[in-house]
Amino acid sequence: MKSIGYAAESAGAELKPFHFNRRDLRPNDVAIEILYSGICHSDLHTVNGDWGEQPYPLIPGHEIVGRVTAIGADVKKYQVGENVAVGCMVDSCQNCDQCEQGDEQFCRNGLTATYGSRDRLSGEVTQGGYSKNIVVREEFVLKVPESLSLETAAPILCAGITTYSPLKAWKVGPGTRVGVIGLGGLGHMAVKLAVAMGAEVTVISRSKDKQENAKAIGATGILCSKDQDEMQKAANSFDFILDTVPVKHDFNTYMPLLDVDGSLVLVGQIGPMEEIMTVPLVFGRRRIAGSLIGGIAETQEVLDFCAQHGIHPECKMINIDQVNQAWGELTKGNPAHRFVIDMSSLSL
Repeated sequence: MKSIGYAAESAGAELKPFHFNRRDLRPNDVAIEILYSGICHSDLHTVNGDWGEQPYPLIPGHEIVGRVTAIGADVKKYQVGENVAVGCMVDSCQNCDQCEQGDEQFCRNGLTATYGSRDRLSGEVTQGGYSKNIVVREEFVLKVPESLSLETAAPILCAGITTYSPLKAWKVGPGTRVGVIGLGGLGHMAVKLAVAMGAEVTVISRSKDKQENAKAIGATGILCSKDQDEMQKAANSFDFILDTVPVKHDFNTYMPLLDVDGSLVLVGQIGPMEEIMTVPLVFGRRRIAGSLIGGIAETQEVLDFCAQHGIHPECKMINIDQVNQAWGELTKGNPAHRFVIDMSSLSL
């Protein structure tokens, strides 16, 4: 299948139009015309080589909403014309203990990422959602609830599940005191989801510039991490803190904010962090943990949860020829919205 996308030819290179071929449909495949593709901060990290050498040319994008254009002979769940979604992975072994319990993201044999991985059968490089179409194994395609806006649903496939999964795993609910570090693409979704779960949510940020944004989506306000008086007064005031900052930083600052038995969970930075100070851990039985995305069933769950609670990501829509500009803005800061590419202007 002929396709076109925006690819990087090397680490740090601008994205440019790139013609390539998608694989022919296998019996269990779904072909999808991509309508919208969200931009994730991990797209920048991956393509720029921050997490290791990549198989260039590489088309990023793992927040995909589209429409089924063809199905393989064995496909049962989807029909041509149906609105569907694809997230951060497109295959796994399906046989290990993690896959069998619905945690394909922890596949013992390695998940196949939506881009930058090797197809398990052909060995060709997977290419992502900044493109015209995609072919995906049926088990890794998701249904988009009718009440969700197609334009703004895409970020749920990464920003949504990345924050929903730890909130669920740590049993956030009514009465839980939640802190969210950072109010960017991940952070604003964490606030919306935690509020819908019944938690009391406070954003933790270096400034109060986004105070109104935080309150508008349900947070009580912003705790300024640079204000030592505020931070001291807030000691022991959170049961759970979700750290969404996507770059190296000192998380020791936030540990005293946790109450006894509290947990700080990292979902932003993947890589080196500052040295851990153990005093607040030992003297409060506090914990530091990490979380990836969720499995396919849990990703469908968060889509349904967002539909049920009327949760839509804050999005700024762009055309594909504006993608490098959007990447530049992400490099400079962490805006309280997600960029979403309208793929309609991309033609073969």
